Amino acid sequence: MHIKELSNEEFNLFIENFKDKSLYQTPEYAFVMNKQNFDSMLLGMIDEKKNIVAASLILIEKKYNFKYAYAPRGFLIDYNNLSLLKTFTFLLKKYLGKLDIIAIKISPMIYKDGNDDDSFDEILRRFKRLDYYHLGFNNSFEALKPRFEAIIDLDKDINTLFNQLPKQLKTKIRSAESNGIVIHKGNKDNLNYLYSQTKRKYPRDLSYFEDTMYFFNKKKSAEFYYAKMDTTKYLNKIRKEYQECLDLNDKINDNFLNTRNKNIITKKMNIDKKLNSIKKELIYATELNKTEPKGIVLASVLIVKHGKTATLLIDGYNTGYKKFNGKHLLIWKLIEKFSKEGISKFNLGGINNPNKPLEKYAGLTNFKLSFNAKAIEYIGDLELITNKPLYFIYRNASPIRKILKK
Repeated sequence: MHIKELSNEEFNLFIENFKDKSLYQTPEYAFVMNKQNFDSMLLGMIDEKKNIVAASLILIEKKYNFKYAYAPRGFLIDYNNLSLLKTFTFLLKKYLGKLDIIAIKISPMIYKDGNDDDSFDEILRRFKRLDYYHLGFNNSFEALKPRFEAIIDLDKDINTLFNQLPKQLKTKIRSAESNGIVIHKGNKDNLNYLYSQTKRKYPRDLSYFEDTMYFFNKKKSAEFYYAKMDTTKYLNKIRKEYQECLDLNDKINDNFLNTRNKNIITKKMNIDKKLNSIKKELIYATELNKTEPKGIVLASVLIVKHGKTATLLIDGYNTGYKKFNGKHLLIWKLIEKFSKEGISKFNLGGINNPNKPLEKYAGLTNFKLSFNAKAIEYIGDLELITNKPLYFIYRNASPIRKILKK
């Protein structure tokens, strides 16, 4: 067997017949990351019959004049085939080492399914015997890719999927629609919505979103959606509620004058409280319609489809209007859409370890899991040294780099 660089066509042909697909192992993702100052290679292992039996996108980053490689979401290989993994590791190590690449980090799609944890542990032991260093079972977002993801199985009809949602979430979805929030399918020109909502928490710039849309849309697999509130509809809804409350208040006042029983007094107190609350909401809605007559973009999401999976690549929301639940409605409408299209899984992206919650990520994790998503636990990051002499120099130069940073 031997390693060779594959063409985009050869790589795509291999992907088509591979079971566990990932958008991060595609030529399109390579093009995106090339624009983020990464070099890339599409490598394949060829057997005696000239068949590709394993492959991987390799991203290469320069770190202080050293070259470091990544295989996002791991290799395209049967990890249960020890002989195949051993051969691929040996040949890949040799191939990258000759290119002066000091090491490669992988984050394979090996996960616990709750039924076969022994297999999970055995694969990890195999990696260690092949000189991969496991970088630990991190619980948050410290790794190359999140170690935990929230994935929804869209294998039920849409009514069942909705009925299985928590009551509070269903209320928020209905409320968002009644408040005049509508989901729109956007394009490249609308990506500034996403950038403005994520620039303080996400390391990639606007060009990353634009490049993702451009390269993945060559196969029509990138989609952008946003939730926008029609402030006029919202105002009209509150006006209607206010008028209904006034009418009810007048009716209760008439009864209140004619009788002083405890039930009428309680109703009077409750309606006064409700009327006061709606009056404040009416003032807010009126002002909002004045300042934002064209509407407000509340939430946005960039989706990439690969195989039968739709992956939420990045999402954001306008924190100033969080109470309108635009993001809740947006995710639900995408669940509806993808279910009807025959998509089997909707990957909502990274979450914190739900068994070891951190307050910082509690809202994010609870939000994604509330859609009846399953928390998937991956094996984590592994590092394989591919050029020991250069890696030794790189590691020993670490204290110097820290001094230079200061």
